Order: sequence, then structure tokens, then C-alpha cells
Amino acid sequence: MELLNKLKWRYATKAMNGKVVPQGKVDNIIEAARLAPTSSGLQPFEIIVVTNKDIKEKIRKVAWNQSVVTECSHLLVFAAWDTYTEERINYMFDLTNEIRGFKNEGWENYRQQLLNSYPQKDAEENFQHASKQAYIAFSQALAAAAFEKVDATPMEGFTPDAVDDILGLREKGLRSAVLLPIGYRDASDDWLVDLPKVRKSTDDLITLVD
Repeated sequence: MELLNKLKWRYATKAMNGKVVPQGKVDNIIEAARLAPTSSGLQPFEIIVVTNKDIKEKIRKVAWNQSVVTECSHLLVFAAWDTYTEERINYMFDLTNEIRGFKNEGWENYRQQLLNSYPQKDAEENFQHASKQAYIAFSQALAAAAFEKVDATPMEGFTPDAVDDILGLREKGLRSAVLLPIGYRDASDDWLVDLPKVRKSTDDLITLVD
């Protein structure tokens, strides 16, 4: 299977060469994230695409000085909603009705169920839930990058509050969840490039309940 071969090829790239990823490939990676499934179809996150050199430099300083932040072609910041609100929930339900061209009683009842639940919860609990949804999209972007033969580095090693401040995310009702620099590996400067991929065996990872 082609996708599996590409996933075997990918690794968490530690050094990139600054080469720009063609816009078509970037678009495909982001589209894969946009198409990701999320709880109740709410898509409670946004993707901030950073190419500005100065902004990358600022983020690198609060991301353990990891070079891929500035060496990458595009830095994708997956930012989750800081909480669920009636307005945000209603927007996605209204959008569904608009695109599908009809209202469904069961769907409207489900809307009310969510309205009676999420907005009443603690904002931190809601953010943690939204962040998990962002990670689903992040994972699809990671796989799509591999499919496009674009290197990518999953990054949790950063100070979220600082990234939020640099990008003005809190003012938009967002909080950074995870970073994904994409670009092309610098094989001459990456200690990890030729090392074998290490994963648990299928027997160790999978338990069959039949």
C-alpha cells in the first residue's frame, strides 16, 4: 500500500534545509486536516500557517530553540477553541443545514443537547476536549505530508502561552495545541535521518477481542 510505504519513509525530522514546499502540496496537507473527523462535526480549532521569518524566530525562542521552527518552509500551528460557546456550536449546525439544504429533527435535537451541555462546562475542560479534536486533524496532516513526500516534525516542545501571545490567539478565542513544521530534511545535519524506525511489534501493540 502506497500510504504505508510513505509512512515508513517519514520520521520526526530534526533538521530542515529551508527549501520551500510547493503551494499545491501545502494545500493538500491542510485540506487533509480540514477533512478530518471531529466530535459532533464541530471542528473546534483553526490552523495558523506561519511563513513570516520574524514570527518563526520568535516562536523558536519559546520552542526549546528547535531549528526546524525557522528552517521549515511552513509552520502549522494547530490552535483549539478556548471553550465551546452557543455561537460556535450554532454556527456549525447552521452550516450543516445550509450545505445539506434541509433541517432534520434529530439533528436539531442533538444541537440542543450540545447547547445544554458544552457551554455549561469549565472552559479548561472544553479546551482539553477541543485540543483532542485538533490532534485528529494534526495526525491527518502528518500522514498527508508523508504522502506528499514532505517532511514534518510533530512538536509539543514549546510554551503554549508564549505562542498564543506571539500570534494573538487568545484574542481570537484560541489556544495553541501542537505545532507542525513542514519542509525538507537536511540529511547532512540530521542525526536521525539514517536510523531505523523503532515501533512496537504488531503482537505487542494489538490485542484482539473476538
